Amino acid sequence: MAINLFFWAPTISAPLLLCAVAISSCIALTTSAWSAEHDALLLRVSAPTPDTFAAADTTTVSEAQALIETGRFAEALTLLRPLLDEEAVEPNVLFLYGLASLEASQHPEVVDDVRKALLNEAIAAFRTMLVAAPGLVRVRLELARAFFLKGEDDLAVRHFEAVLAGGVPETVAANVRDFLNEIRARDRWRFNLGAALAPDTNIGAGSEERTIYIFGLPFERDAEELTTSGVGVAVWGGAEYQVPVAERWRLRAGGEAARREYGGSEFDQLFLSTHLGPRWLVDARTEGSLLASARQRWTGTAPDNREFGARLEVGHRITPRVTTFAQASWHDRRYRNRPWLDGPIMDASLRGSWVVTPTVRADLSAGYAEERPESLRYRNSRRWIGAGITVILPLGFTLGGGGEVRWTDFEGEWPPHTPAGEDRADRTRSLRLSVHNRALTVYGFSPELVVVNEQRETNAQLYDYERTHGELRFVRQF
Repeated sequence: MAINLFFWAPTISAPLLLCAVAISSCIALTTSAWSAEHDALLLRVSAPTPDTFAAADTTTVSEAQALIETGRFAEALTLLRPLLDEEAVEPNVLFLYGLASLEASQHPEVVDDVRKALLNEAIAAFRTMLVAAPGLVRVRLELARAFFLKGEDDLAVRHFEAVLAGGVPETVAANVRDFLNEIRARDRWRFNLGAALAPDTNIGAGSEERTIYIFGLPFERDAEELTTSGVGVAVWGGAEYQVPVAERWRLRAGGEAARREYGGSEFDQLFLSTHLGPRWLVDARTEGSLLASARQRWTGTAPDNREFGARLEVGHRITPRVTTFAQASWHDRRYRNRPWLDGPIMDASLRGSWVVTPTVRADLSAGYAEERPESLRYRNSRRWIGAGITVILPLGFTLGGGGEVRWTDFEGEWPPHTPAGEDRADRTRSLRLSVHNRALTVYGFSPELVVVNEQRETNAQLYDYERTHGELRFVRQF
């Protein structure tokens, strides 16, 4: 049985009015039925209004629109392609072309290579429109659907969630939730990969204090003990596969790796991790995972520590626009050359994400952690809270900002660094700013610049610091 997804009129701000008028005639098209696999998620909308077409050839556009209405998508593409070669392409032409490409890709006789090429053309058309006018909810819906059909589920979820924040009718929201549920049910492979240049004004987070007082007497530090700056290279990646073992159960297996290198080996780091365990799809909005976990870290060129333990994850969608994720873990950490640091570590955190509007997302996080090494001096507890916001702007820009405050309390004194009778206590705050441009892409990846400023205040001499570090990296946003 087909489910209808009815057209709505999205609210568009004044700067987007011109673009909205140009595409108002094409955001009410009727699509054909999909393949049998997706028939339950059929998309249908109301009839168009040809009198609102902009400067493009009205006759050609009207003919293409009529062909789309009758399911003759390949013929519509033949009419629309020449219009894409014009110096200025009208938004309604882009929308029609993207919609025709998307629907043509689902014809049962289309081979896989052609299907992928058609979906890529649809994605390019919708993406071009959203770069210029990110508030167009109907266009974002079609982009999400194109990613869904292509199997790029992480991107599809991001845009479907933005659609739910666009004030759509309940019938539309219900069908978008069906898409999200199907994505969750079919989830198998997950990948991530990235690389970046990483400049840092204080690589080792060292103190700039030149004088330390021991029993009231001043001692000067050597210059080489002070802060070190440099530009490094960071690479990271990971993969996970989920094996269905029952209707609501999956077996998760995966791993991650991260490498950061600077001019010498002193600050180089390598991190590897693996996990294995079940995932339970509790209901349409809740899931949980219990994972065995192993982690290994190298500092410089030598192994530093390893950890074995378990991690519990719980995700819940409170509303269509608000999601939460909780995590708790326990690991036994063992050092190669520093046995006094051996001992259990645990942490628990809670994150929330609110899609405020289709172009604004807000995040909030909080957590608690403990380390219980053999040495009382290094036993500590940490708590933190953070917040952030991301705004999608016209011309392809996305701006992000956030901050975090972290408190660390040690159980022991740190003589001669702390005053007599005082346990060490730190407070670290960090501010983060990011900017990237979605209009500049290489194989779907866009450049992003991230800058982070950190400052630690402490009652322990030589353990305060300030650093500004960043990354120039490529990220996948569309």
